[in-house]
Amino acid sequence: MRLNSNARITLLALTLFVFDQASKWVVRQHFGFGEERVIVPGFFKFVHWGNTGAAWSLFRGNNTILAVVAVVALVVLFFGRHHFDSRSFLGQTALGLIFGGITGNLIDRILRKQVIDFLYFYLRRADESEIGFPAFNVADSAICTGVALIFLLTWRNERRAKPAEPLPSK
Repeated sequence: MRLNSNARITLLALTLFVFDQASKWVVRQHFGFGEERVIVPGFFKFVHWGNTGAAWSLFRGNNTILAVVAVVALVVLFFGRHHFDSRSFLGQTALGLIFGGITGNLIDRILRKQVIDFLYFYLRRADESEIGFPAFNVADSAICTGVALIFLLTWRNERRAKPAEPLPSK
């Protein structure tokens, strides 16, 4: 059975959404809110943190507005998906990752009033303080990967479409 491009995008989005929600469920079941468990000392922890903002906690406390932005983004991406090379495997993968990731975080915003983050990479300084990359989750990773693929595809397609420059004559 061959799937059309929309079916492939939907299947990947649903798979990612389920994996994202399952991973957040595991975190909620096995970690108290705010709890941290060191996996690789000085480098990586599992945490149970909440984020009412966007990436890097920008716009913290604006959960409802960000949920509306997510719905608008989903609608715009859905109706504009043909602009993103949705016929190619990489284009379908990118859109599936983005749709699944946005939906996963949107469900958190609606049901939990915050997005659950649980992957935290950091470095321990000499004074024992930490400097870290903001905690994130499966949905965040999918969105970033999908957007990076869109940039890659756009760059590749623009390079293909650009005519070769003539060699200078002597």
